[in-house]
Amino acid sequence: MAPPAGRVEPHPLVFISAAEPSADLHGSNLIRAVADRCPNARFVGVAGPRMRAAGCERIFDMTRHSAMLLGAVRSAGRAAQMLLTCAAYLRRFRFDAAVLIDSPTLHLPLARRAHAAGVPVLYYIAPQMWAWGAYRIHRLRNDVERLAVILPFEESYFRERGVEATFVGHPLADAWATRSINRPAVEVIRAQGQPVVALLPGSRRHVVQEVLHGQLAVADRIKAVLPQASFGVSVANPQVAPIISAMIGGHRTAVRAFSGGHAELLEAADLVLVASGTSTLEVAFHQRPMIVMYNASRIGYQLFARWFIRARHLALPNILAGREIVPEFMPYYNSIDPIADRAVALLTSQTARSEMCAALAAIVEPLKAARASQRTADLLLEMIRAGGH
Repeated sequence: MAPPAGRVEPHPLVFISAAEPSADLHGSNLIRAVADRCPNARFVGVAGPRMRAAGCERIFDMTRHSAMLLGAVRSAGRAAQMLLTCAAYLRRFRFDAAVLIDSPTLHLPLARRAHAAGVPVLYYIAPQMWAWGAYRIHRLRNDVERLAVILPFEESYFRERGVEATFVGHPLADAWATRSINRPAVEVIRAQGQPVVALLPGSRRHVVQEVLHGQLAVADRIKAVLPQASFGVSVANPQVAPIISAMIGGHRTAVRAFSGGHAELLEAADLVLVASGTSTLEVAFHQRPMIVMYNASRIGYQLFARWFIRARHLALPNILAGREIVPEFMPYYNSIDPIADRAVALLTSQTARSEMCAALAAIVEPLKAARASQRTADLLLEMIRAGGH
């Protein structure tokens, strides 16, 4: 696109960057929330299709190349190119603020470049420094004016370390709390056999490949003990559909695939086997018993991650609760036996499931009250009015 043209005050010019599809969604909602408050605001930056549809002018798109962990190395060249391009824009044009969404591997270096260019930074969705990499905290203190955090405990964590943090709520909470459920579809799922076990293997290809194999193995063990059980797997996006189809096709335990949203599958479920990450909070919103399982590289963990991970728990529901309320088998596991044993124990104990559901309801209650996009928009405009301070 052409470089941003000159602007006439008081029209704010905001640089914004989202490198993941999920961040693209959050960025689009933020742009619309700002537009409701300040229709003349102009957004330019690293944007995917949702942010472009919301009115952002794109100079780069990283969402089609997003990666995790060691897979990020494959995108290193494109990331370096993105940083160079964005740094040039930040130096050349007089932006009133920069909004960086999640993805600390890319956005902490970009925050430094924005700070060097004199552009105040609002970082939306904080790096999980409370879990690993706390040594990076000085980068937030030095380069970020405001931090919009999405988990309640993060506000005090970062403020105690000298970072101006504000809890805004989880950006998906509004959607989870307000979406409608097709109750007849829920009954159809339950009619296939009970108990109902939902499999949520994630939305990225490599995560699905790592997680679904173990989930299917656990399903086999459940079926052997509870022959009336039925199983459904969530197809989070079209990109993982062929992988899931190939893995469940011909599998000895029948598993039905659910595409285009899985709210009905979650509502029908007596137990959910879920990969780590945001999906665990979605399951918690539905107040469904769950087991969190993720089978990453053992070698990678032993050589690298174990030296940096400091969190007592890795599953988000347990982190929010400050104790283990859901079983977690991550970052890897050596056998499915203990997972299958916990699954059968939960499915055969209504008391255990009810206790877990009550604990999940308690941790998601603070997330329901917040309106993340609107509160973050208010923070951004307040920062712009204050000149970044």
